[in-house]
Amino acid sequence: MDIRLTGRAAIVTGGSKGLGLAMAKRFAASGADVAILARTQSTLDAARAEILAAAPGRRVAAIACDVSRADEIARAHAAAMAELGRIDIVVNNAGTSRTGAFESITDEIWQEDLDLKLFAAIRLTRLVWPQLRERRWGRVINVLNIGAKAPRAGGCPTVVSRAAGMALTKVLAGEGAPHGILVNALLVGLIATDQVARAHAGLVAKGQNLTLEEHMAKVGAPVPLGRMGRAEEFANMACFLASDAGGYITGTAINVDGGMSPVV
Repeated sequence: MDIRLTGRAAIVTGGSKGLGLAMAKRFAASGADVAILARTQSTLDAARAEILAAAPGRRVAAIACDVSRADEIARAHAAAMAELGRIDIVVNNAGTSRTGAFESITDEIWQEDLDLKLFAAIRLTRLVWPQLRERRWGRVINVLNIGAKAPRAGGCPTVVSRAAGMALTKVLAGEGAPHGILVNALLVGLIATDQVARAHAGLVAKGQNLTLEEHMAKVGAPVPLGRMGRAEEFANMACFLASDAGGYITGTAINVDGGMSPVV
């Protein structure tokens, strides 16, 4: 199936590395213009060059933004509109995997997590929503993790904010459907990204004698498919949902996890 996004424009938070970059590259290769948001301009510039190398001729806006701040989201949205002229696809991907025992999570940590993962999605989607409704076509993809469906002990604050993101997905899907706006969530399992490489580097610094490939094989072994996923596989699903090919799918949360989640 040749999935095309020709004539569309997407905005991707957390778009300079990992899953965000993989999705932005896939969207651009499928014909979309893209705006990528992240905190560090130098990393964004490198990501922009990578996207353009894979999809020459596309418009790619690289906008430094701390999406945990409402004022910066508003500024980044305005900049993306100025460079691309429109936004059809919103990918709320920014986030971390911060976890700990419930008693160790302070109010400040809770607020930081909710600002980054929940309120950032609310604020950006709210800014783009009117134009999606007016054109009667739009896509919103919320990137969560499998803990949203199957929260575990010691998973705060991430599993709570991600579960709230799944509820937001369902609410927006109901409100968007009459206007041709489809809203879905993609739930991450174990995907090989730069976060995995950083974790491996930390283990090496502590004296663990494993190559990155050996580390990934060890981490991925318990997954039913027997391996970690690839960022490109995740991006392919996002591209499908963003396209007309996924035009009858809304209000769902899809596990992209190799069968790892105990909840379908």
